[in-house]
Amino acid sequence: MTNCSTKDVDTLTQKLDLVIYVPVLVFGLALNIAALVVFCRLLRKWTESSIYMTNLALMDLLLLLQLPFKMHAAHHKWAEDTKLFCSFLESLYFVAMYGSIYTIVCIAIDRYIAINHPFRAKQVRSKKNALIVCIFIWVFVMAMTSPIYTFREKKMGNFTCFHGFSKNGWSTGIIVCLEVFGFLLPAAVLVACSIQSVRTLKASKNSDHKRQAGVRIIYSSLAAFLVPFTPCHVAIFLQYLVRNGFISDCKQQKNIALFIQVSINIANVTCCLDALCYYFIAKEVRSTKETLRLSISRVRTTSTSDTLDIKLDNYPSLKPHP
Repeated sequence: MTNCSTKDVDTLTQKLDLVIYVPVLVFGLALNIAALVVFCRLLRKWTESSIYMTNLALMDLLLLLQLPFKMHAAHHKWAEDTKLFCSFLESLYFVAMYGSIYTIVCIAIDRYIAINHPFRAKQVRSKKNALIVCIFIWVFVMAMTSPIYTFREKKMGNFTCFHGFSKNGWSTGIIVCLEVFGFLLPAAVLVACSIQSVRTLKASKNSDHKRQAGVRIIYSSLAAFLVPFTPCHVAIFLQYLVRNGFISDCKQQKNIALFIQVSINIANVTCCLDALCYYFIAKEVRSTKETLRLSISRVRTTSTSDTLDIKLDNYPSLKPHP
């Protein structure tokens, strides 16, 4: 890209960053802080679901805290002696992004087990296991993002943070691991679990309202994952082709440079989409409490009560409070 200037693209994306990042930062902080207050202070009892949701909110908050630095870096060069601090911020940014991806996948797996294997769920699902999984996610993504500290040249002078990684950052091994383990495998697991969960719900004997509520929750979670993260990883692959000389046309390079900036901005919107999913789920729960209370009282008098009780135990947040 040495003979192809993207200054006009940089100027455009600087304006775009402000248009997108400011509302995302404001609403994202408000929604995720409110979600943490609900999960940590207002819920009567910790559950597997609330532990995963809390972890997701923490990941989203960590990503949101990097946005002011990204906005500053888009308009100002950073001094060479801030390279380590810049790499630290970049690492946290990717920890938050891929930590969110893995947490969303774990929520889908947890939901799949509860819906499709309710008896086994009593043995597999627990608050302790959910906490261990969340801790493992933090350790795993921190370890996987550690190579970011090698993506800057040793002597570079003033530089633009969050941009302009060296050739090490666009090596084939790094990009393959990022695409496969950071997106393709999590996406495949998420889609498979969601499809199976939807099929089971549609085949269940629950009321239409409860089935539709569960299906909407699953579809909303799937959309909140695929819509922000798919364009982002397509753009990363295209930029890899540019940085390694597979795409040499200047116009195409400019289009890809714009695409990757726009798609990353879209990926950051997931901080708000996740928070909206929390409240969508809460709304569905509130609207079905009375129906569930009546269903419990009827089913407990039949021989099938054990199955329903296990499914409700898997999602304590759906149980009506006494």
